[in-house]
Amino acid sequence: MKIAIGADHGGFELKERLKALLAQRGIETDDVGTHSAARTDYPDYAREVVLRVLDGRVKEGILICRTGIGMSIAANRYPGIRAALCLTPDMAAMARDHNQANVLVLGGDLETAADAERILERWLSIATVTEERHGRRLAKVETHAGALAEYAAVRETDPETAAALLGEFERERDSLDLIASENHAGRAVRLAQGSIMTNKYAEGYPGKRWYNGCEYVDQAETLAIARARRLFGADHANVQPHSGSAANMAVYFAVLQPGDTILAMSLAHGGHLTHGHKVNFSGRLFHVVGYGVHRETERIDYDEVARLAMEHRPRLIVAGASAYPRTIEFEKLRAIADETKAMLMVDMAHIAGLVAAGCHPSPVPHAEFVTSTTHKTLRGPRSGLVLCREAYAAEVDRQVFPGLQGGPLMHTIAAKAVCFREALQPEFKAYQEQVVRNARVMAETLAAHGLRIVSGGTDNHLLLVDLTPVGITGRDAAAALEKAGITVNKNAIPFDQKPPAITSGIRIGTPAVTTRGMKEEEMRRIGGWIVAVMEHASDEGFLSRLRGEVRDFARAYPLP
Repeated sequence: MKIAIGADHGGFELKERLKALLAQRGIETDDVGTHSAARTDYPDYAREVVLRVLDGRVKEGILICRTGIGMSIAANRYPGIRAALCLTPDMAAMARDHNQANVLVLGGDLETAADAERILERWLSIATVTEERHGRRLAKVETHAGALAEYAAVRETDPETAAALLGEFERERDSLDLIASENHAGRAVRLAQGSIMTNKYAEGYPGKRWYNGCEYVDQAETLAIARARRLFGADHANVQPHSGSAANMAVYFAVLQPGDTILAMSLAHGGHLTHGHKVNFSGRLFHVVGYGVHRETERIDYDEVARLAMEHRPRLIVAGASAYPRTIEFEKLRAIADETKAMLMVDMAHIAGLVAAGCHPSPVPHAEFVTSTTHKTLRGPRSGLVLCREAYAAEVDRQVFPGLQGGPLMHTIAAKAVCFREALQPEFKAYQEQVVRNARVMAETLAAHGLRIVSGGTDNHLLLVDLTPVGITGRDAAAALEKAGITVNKNAIPFDQKPPAITSGIRIGTPAVTTRGMKEEEMRRIGGWIVAVMEHASDEGFLSRLRGEVRDFARAYPLP
């Protein structure tokens, strides 16, 4: 065991005595100073101790000044530090047991040396294993403090924008996000995305930049590439696309010419704008033929895909969807592509996290190209990714830069590196498994209350609810749910008779609420609320009362 210890001039003598006590107990100390009684500034020593705790060089630290107040204030400005000013042994025990304190703060003028030794002895005797209730409260402390720290820094320069940031934090904290394409990125991802790397231009690729000074952004991008390849088992990864749309465009431009034929899932049946919608660049530049789902099963009609491929002989077949709740059978699409001499691209934006965790079959072995966003189920920054076979790597890279983009967003690429590392951890698999369980329980709960679930259920993170039997449109349902503090989006269902701005359905996803720690029991409760809102959609009083209940419930599950 090793402890970092630091003091200003007011705590110098006590520091020296406690060092001797620790040595007697066989505990090594990392003494950051001060090394004399000459007047010094306490924040300098607080910084050195907490940095050693944060980077793992030591497990915990000790700080001393005359009262301990200055050291406490300075140390607790650092995220991840829980510095406790302890005046009695009992305070030391509570700080460890209830608050998982990792820095002990003492006042050189407030305790005798003997008192300080007793406090330290008690501190060392208590392990930082906290009961669930204390852990939950600490998680809230970290979340609230982190969000407000980000807010405070902006407020000093721009109070109007800071107010919007704080409002968004409070909205997310006090509501339930069931939008399938959203998630709550963790603090490490957010800090990386808001990091100093936003300053750096880095046109080109690692080791081959057009700008100098790229040593450290090269490190970040190299990490992101290596981790993406490992995560998905891909030959090549390009982590520079600013979005999933840009990733799709890069693939199209790498292998297609304007006017070439693409076979892709229709937006009306769950596809995406960039898969050929007429108002999108994909539909304007290419001849797109749409496939869909079978009317009875509401699952992809692979026989239709094969027939259309034989008829139109597309250059590229595109798979992937934004509102399809079932497993996509990539091997069937590969066989169709081979038979018609087409290439296969899979846009796995929605299911990338499930694929990474083994909760959905991987498209990588079957497709020449795989694109994705890095938020949604991956829980990273809002950005894009292209994976491809080695034979296409150089052309994909050329299309991303200089074909489509100039300088990459290096701060976002750093956040992707963090995201991919998180996705490689065992707990990420457990998270994705819970996402799928939660979606299934949500579907079962809604179905049990008489709502129709498109395709009869879900295999992934989302479900489509047909509201036709209860006589409410998707637009009105989404608006009513938002008033109750539950956020979903209106969504067309297959063969929808209502226009896209109104729709007959809503789309529900479980990634965000699962990130907050909610499980099957919570899904049943939320499902009950959704049904209740459908029954009282025009009752403003009911919706207002339910919003208060939802708010109290949501606050029990801290944002990451």
